[in-house]
Formats: sequence, structure tokens, C-alpha cells
Amino acid sequence: MSTTTTARNHQHTSYLRSDEQDDLETARLPDQSLRDAYSSMLNPHRLHWTVHYHLQRRLGAGGQGVVFLTEQLGSDGFTVPVALKIFDPGRYRDARLYDEAMGQIAAISARVAQINQDNLLDVTHFVDRDRVRMMIMEWIDGFDLRQMLCNQTFQQVRERVSNRRWDYINNVIATRGPEHPRFKPGVAVAIVRECLAALAALHRENIVHGDIKPSNVMLKRTGAAKIIDIGSAFDVREPPAHMTCTPTYAAPEVLEGVANTPRSDLAALGYVLIEMLSGRQPFKGLTACSDLLAAKRRLPSILHEILPHEVTRSEVLMAFCRGLIMPDPMLRFVDADAAALLKDGASAFLSLLVKGDMSSDYQNEIRLLIEELRDVKGVSEEPTTK
Repeated sequence: MSTTTTARNHQHTSYLRSDEQDDLETARLPDQSLRDAYSSMLNPHRLHWTVHYHLQRRLGAGGQGVVFLTEQLGSDGFTVPVALKIFDPGRYRDARLYDEAMGQIAAISARVAQINQDNLLDVTHFVDRDRVRMMIMEWIDGFDLRQMLCNQTFQQVRERVSNRRWDYINNVIATRGPEHPRFKPGVAVAIVRECLAALAALHRENIVHGDIKPSNVMLKRTGAAKIIDIGSAFDVREPPAHMTCTPTYAAPEVLEGVANTPRSDLAALGYVLIEMLSGRQPFKGLTACSDLLAAKRRLPSILHEILPHEVTRSEVLMAFCRGLIMPDPMLRFVDADAAALLKDGASAFLSLLVKGDMSSDYQNEIRLLIEELRDVKGVSEEPTTK
């Protein structure tokens, strides 16, 4: 029955008069000018249109400029949040030097944009407005490590959760440290592993990040870590004449002006790891280059004094820390790929870090903690220097 009906319907359609078919097709087609516009876009020519950005709020500022949370406006009510960094020409002696620096940053940004690694910032555009350069990047919904390693942040969590949840956080995720909160070893290692994955992607392309520090490591609301701010990145084969860094987290050879290589990125990440594990800034209050150099050369020998017992009891974890921060770059891991090769050893010491049978999905633990940190204000950047 149904087969016959379908056949009759098809037959009825096929017997429409030719003028009726023309009327039906015409009714379905849009205005001729709209059709012409569509056809012209299919030709192999350049497309261009105006994109509007609405600056919503300031996310942060550093030595290179200011970053805003920005709403990118499209047609038909489409909007998407992005981060927009405006590079300050005031830090350059003249417009020529600004243009040269922006050309270098644009070239590296284009290469980073093609890497497309999950733990590395996505760059979508580099634009010029009245000769002032701007970088358009993904907006990361979450908190940076500087915000996370903050007593005020930790106190806000305490005020928002039950006693039972608070005990769990202190046993598994983070607890109070000598100066600021410290992450439990499993969480800290989970964060560093993802940072190493991002750095490995950069290093494979001969790119050095050049400014690893807590405020440049974001924890997303998914619980994943992401390395941001590539404004100081450069090709290790063509280092710029003037490089920027944050002295507190710069490797000794960078402070000395000798070299800045993938191993230098690892040292900076190692300092971040030790800060996460110890609950203190190992170089706090040191501003003179000579004092920073002395402290960084001494750090491997005093790790047992500044790290908690749950870290020092694991020789694998201690060896991992030293492999990142050794003062002589030739004694460090070669690059992030080499550091990540400690996977077997990492799984061995991770089993020591979880108490009893409390198996923990660390990324999910980070996600839950961040959900408890809504509306937390940011903190100031460390000073950046040439």
C-alpha cells in the first residue's frame, strides 16, 4: 500500500507542466544580486570584510603591552570572546625598531598558529591599526598559576566548600605552604607534564618560548594546562638582538646573556614546578642579577630543605626536578621531549603520591577546584626586563 502511494506521488510530480516547474525553481532562488555575490565568492580571489572588536575588560599588562578580553562581533548576532594584545610602541626607541620587533613577533606567531597543540595558546591573527600592532588569540576561561598560588584564592575556596570537601582538597589537590598554597605532587606533576607537551611542540619547531612563569601558565575550566603569551618567543637559530625575560624565572645563562635555548625554557618551568611543590618563591626578594645567579646555582643542593617530605621521599621526582633546574644547561634535559621521556619513572612515583587506594584523576580534580574559584580577581605581573 505505502509503496504504491509513494510511486503515485513521484508520478504526479513528474507530470508537472514545464512552466509550473520553472515557477517552483524560481520561487526557491534568492534575489539575483545575492546569487551573484555568492558566485563571485567562489572565484579564486581575495576575500575581505570588516571585523569589529569590542574591548570588554583588561586581562593583564606586561612589558610588551596590554591584553583585553574582547568580543569579536560577526553578522546575525554572532559573537565570540577572544583575547587581544596591543603591543606598546613606547618601549622602543623609535618607530623603526618597533616595526622590526613586530615583524619578528608576527613571523613567530604565524608559525605558532600552525602548531595547533592542545596545551599551547592558539593564535588567530596579527593585525595593524594605525601602525600599532595587535595579536588576536584564544581567550582561555580559567586562572593562571599566579592566581592559583595565592593565599587570598585559597581562603576563598575555604569559605565556599564544606569541611569534608576542604579536607579532601588539602589531602589530594592543594594545601597551605610556608608562603602561599602548594600543590600536592600529583597535581603539580600533571600540570608540568602538559606544559612539557606544549614546550615540546615549540621546541620541535626550533622555537623557544622565552618567558615561562606562573602567570604564563593557565589552568582552564576543563582542568587542562595551557602555556600562553608568546610575545617573547623566537627561533633559536635566529635569536633577536634584544630579548625580554622575567629575571625571577630566567635560567642562569639567560641572565648572563650567554644563551637562551630550549634548555632555558626547561629551567624556567623547573622553577615554576618547585614553587608549586614547595609553597614558596625560591628567589623571592632577589632583584640584583648577581643575587639571582647565586641563588639559582645553589638551588639544586638545597631542594631537600625547601620541598616537603612527600616530595623528597621520591628520588625519581627529585631527579626530575634537578634535571630541569641544573645551573649548567648541559646537565639539564636536552629539551621538553627528553624531559617527557620520564613517563615510566613518572608513573612509578605517581603511585607513591596518592595515599592508600585514593585513585585520583588529577585533571578532573583541577577542573573541580577551578569551578570553586569563580569571580577571583587577578594579581599583578612580575616585572619584565630587556
